[in-house]
Amino acid sequence: MQSSRLWNVSRTASLRHVIAFLGQGRMGVPMARRLEAAGHEVTTWRRADGVPVAGAVKGAELVITMLSDPAAVREVLTSALPGLAPGATVVEMSTIGPEAVRELRALLPAEVALVDAPVLGSVGPAAEGKLTVLAGGDLSGCREVLSAFGTVRELGPLGSGAAMKIAVMSALVPVQVLLAETFGYAEAHGVDRGALVEVLSGTPLGQLAERLREPSAQTRYSLAHAAKDLELGAWEGASMATAARARLQEARAAGLGGRDLTAIAEHVAGALEGGGRAVPLNLSTIPATNGYYSHAVRVGDTLHISGQAAFDERGEVVGEGSMTAQAEHVFQVISRILADQGATWEDVAFIRTYLTNMDDRFEYGQVRRKYITGTPPASTTVEVPKLFMPGLLLEVELVVALPAR
Repeated sequence: MQSSRLWNVSRTASLRHVIAFLGQGRMGVPMARRLEAAGHEVTTWRRADGVPVAGAVKGAELVITMLSDPAAVREVLTSALPGLAPGATVVEMSTIGPEAVRELRALLPAEVALVDAPVLGSVGPAAEGKLTVLAGGDLSGCREVLSAFGTVRELGPLGSGAAMKIAVMSALVPVQVLLAETFGYAEAHGVDRGALVEVLSGTPLGQLAERLREPSAQTRYSLAHAAKDLELGAWEGASMATAARARLQEARAAGLGGRDLTAIAEHVAGALEGGGRAVPLNLSTIPATNGYYSHAVRVGDTLHISGQAAFDERGEVVGEGSMTAQAEHVFQVISRILADQGATWEDVAFIRTYLTNMDDRFEYGQVRRKYITGTPPASTTVEVPKLFMPGLLLEVELVVALPAR
């Protein structure tokens, strides 16, 4: 990887750009506001708005994505393809890793440029314009725009920024897990946590130890995102990152995914134990349940995914009358649930599908084969007279054997 070039342009942007910001979560809002404050024309898109992505990006010179994981980025940019203008630049700012960036380059038309530019920093620095932007690719069309977020480090060819982000998090996240285990050992042996933090304050670990003294009530960097980052970065042979990843996956399964990463100290200390009990999982990245069931339940290394159907955040049917559209929606939702638990479609052990018309099974099968490409799981498909919401054509439930930790 090339040495980085450092850019820090603090003045207001001299050129006004038309930007589509496709984001969600805590980072998206302050980052979009930074662009508006710099004088750019910004259209924001969130999944909950129900606006077609292709319409949101129409006419945009720059399309910025700030999403949760590789699957979400692929889904959103695939939907955006009809609206992308030739000559536009897509700036991918999520943490998805270099392999996913290469997949995006193959997905996008040749006349659409791609830059990868994940960031270091949390909500506070995002609002203040003090993020560090790790950029890969040709920045000639977006360097000044990216400077609205903070310091821009130009790292080399496409994928360099994504690789740098994973490399950095592969150090920072395991260190915090290590400190959580240090606190757990100390507590078990009667060592006062405050005294331990004071001793550690005289070492290079002092700043991080202070952060873990009391887990943050505000989620600056969620435990679920930390687990996802290590799932991207814990390459074979990376023993420290792999062990930290297992700890985080346990904590996520115990219901701490939405908490700040510093909550790992509580988990290790045994304040919240998942054990072998059933742990309900409800994701913020897919339509909420009605409160009478959970998206999935994890019991040890087995994941039971509730029947998923094609409805959106407003409870309205998606793709009414189209088996292809509804099946695509359902399989995208399931993909997010699998990714949240570090699993893929290859880990699916059993899949049961309910169809309101068995004659639609061919269209359903075409979509299913796009996702299940390896050895087929055990499977049952049945026809039912109706499902729980008028207009739904299918419902899919699964049992998943989660990867070994």
